[in-house]
Formats: sequence, C-alpha cells, structure tokens
Amino acid sequence: MPLPAAHVHVWYLLLFGRHGPYGHDGMPRARTALLAGAYGTALVVTVALLWPGLPAGLRVPVAGYSLLLTAMAFGALRFGPVAAVGGGLFLLSDALIATDAAGWPQRPRPGLWATLAYPAAQYLLARGTLRALAFTSGSAPAVPSAAPKRRRPAPAPPPPRARERRR
Repeated sequence: MPLPAAHVHVWYLLLFGRHGPYGHDGMPRARTALLAGAYGTALVVTVALLWPGLPAGLRVPVAGYSLLLTAMAFGALRFGPVAAVGGGLFLLSDALIATDAAGWPQRPRPGLWATLAYPAAQYLLARGTLRALAFTSGSAPAVPSAAPKRRRPAPAPPPPRARERRR
C-alpha cells in the first residue's frame, strides 16, 4: 500500500536537499530544532497510535513510509511557507489513508477527503518550490549551478620600479 508512492517523497527529498534556497541553516537553530522535534514527535505519536490497528504485514512498511513522508514534509520548510503547508497537507492526506488501514472510525466518504487533500498538497508543494526557485513562465528556474564559482584573480602587484617611485 504505501510503498508504491514512496518514490515521490524520495524525489522531493532529493530536490529539497539539492536546491533548498535558504536551507535549515538559514533558520535560527532554536527554531529548526523546535520544528524538527515537532515533526519527530508527530511521527512517533502517529505510528504508535496506528500500530495496534494495522495488519501485521503493514506495520513496518507504514512506519518506514511515515518516516520518509515526515522527512519530506520537514524538508519542504526549506522552500518557504507555501511548500511547508503542502508538506503538512501531504501528511494529513496520508494519515487519513493510514487511519482507514488501521480500522479507525472514519468520516463519511473517507476516500474523498484524502483524494481532495492529495492534489492540494501537490499543488502547494509545486507552487512553493517553483516560487522559491524563482521560476517564471518561459525561463529556467534560478538554481545554483553544480560547478564551483570562479573567483576573479587578484590584480598583479605593480612592477618593482613602480613601487620604488611611489615612495
């Protein structure tokens, strides 16, 4: 169930890690630690609550997928608030699917809510990511090049005679 969609989150993680314009290190360390703790706590609590209701064959895959999904949602913070909301909505969408798999009571038409949340999450992730990469119609995203930047060489010192005349 969760493993076929895992590749989407791997691609997001690769994108966020490679092209995050301001990265986690752009945030104050205390804020980054607080957010990492909040996402980690949400992961542990969610898996712990779901675990007893999940069929034995789904427990480990759901826990692994949940870890991957939580890492992706945390990584979305690198692209600003729009992408971060998309990551959070992705968490919500997949949590709805997981609660159904665990046999939790559901709202009427449970598949509808997950189906609505999923494209909204994808849209917000894409919009936030493209905005952060300064993507404009008809042009390539402004992403840093993989090649190292060349520095201009320092100007050569004047010949020895010119230095002697200045004194």
